[in-house]
Amino acid sequence: MLLAAFKAVIGLMSNSIAVTLDAVNNLSDALSSIITIVGTKLAGKLPDKEHPLGYGRIEYLSALIVAGIVLYAGITSAVESVKKIITPEEPDYSMVALVIIASAVIVKIILGKYVKAQGEKVNSGSLVASGADAMFDAVLSFLVLVSAIIFLATGISLEAYVGALISVFIIKSGIDMIRDTLDEILGKRTDKAISKQIKEILTSEPEVRGAYDLILYNYGPNKDLASVHIELPDTMSVKDVDKLTRKVEAKIYEQTGIILAGMGVYSYNTEDSEAARMQNEVREKVLAHDWALQFHGFYVDIAAKEMRFDVVISFDIKPQEGLQILYEEMKKAYPEYTVHIISDVDISD
Repeated sequence: MLLAAFKAVIGLMSNSIAVTLDAVNNLSDALSSIITIVGTKLAGKLPDKEHPLGYGRIEYLSALIVAGIVLYAGITSAVESVKKIITPEEPDYSMVALVIIASAVIVKIILGKYVKAQGEKVNSGSLVASGADAMFDAVLSFLVLVSAIIFLATGISLEAYVGALISVFIIKSGIDMIRDTLDEILGKRTDKAISKQIKEILTSEPEVRGAYDLILYNYGPNKDLASVHIELPDTMSVKDVDKLTRKVEAKIYEQTGIILAGMGVYSYNTEDSEAARMQNEVREKVLAHDWALQFHGFYVDIAAKEMRFDVVISFDIKPQEGLQILYEEMKKAYPEYTVHIISDVDISD
């Protein structure tokens, strides 16, 4: 707030659009920080009966408000800069103005490093981003200082163009913030490293032959739930499955901080060589299609003439089209069998 106030005074006194817009940039940062503080406070409210999973997603709404403020500030700055380019006014810099601008650069660098360090310390992505933004603001303030020095040395005024450059970066920052926040609200693809880590934890258990259909549900920063299917031998009892699932749930939470809220089970044939032969045949037929990314959950009851399996279908084909092709192939290859195929979405790697 102090930086914004100092720059605004200097900008108005020296008739400098670049310094004034730099002040607007700092002011939008300050307002953003205030909204972030309020949003984080509300997001930290304890769960209650109406909101049993807490209020974490409020932080995304506050982020959208911040992004709107930043975008508005950028557009307003761009308009003012264009006006100054069309009808230029000569600035009047003083030594005091140059000292304050230079001081602002130093303060922003110190502030940026401090905030980023604190963000890394408490594992806060928003603080790390704020620190990086402050460092970038220091670069913009430095450009303002350079344009002032060039004017004093040569009489060439570049500040309206510097102001336009600042406004472009402000607008880009607002758009990026909106896009990132909307990605979080809409739900984005599970991080590949996290997906791999969870599946490795699950398949490290000797009974688990595979882990599939992993989905993460986000309820605010660092508040993730997950569901998954695991493939187990058809000889396991419910008691054994219960013991196993409790064990892996605890391991996943300890190592990733993610709550495994749901775990489905696929069984696989263990005592029938004919079933193993059929599984290999079906897998080969299914994966011959480029759009069939994964085949799992296969089980066949030879006596009842029933077969079931899941297929992960890519976004290159409509799921119903893919299923229709597979059903026709299975009917032709195994006419005496009742076949059930589940189409899974390509959600995680």
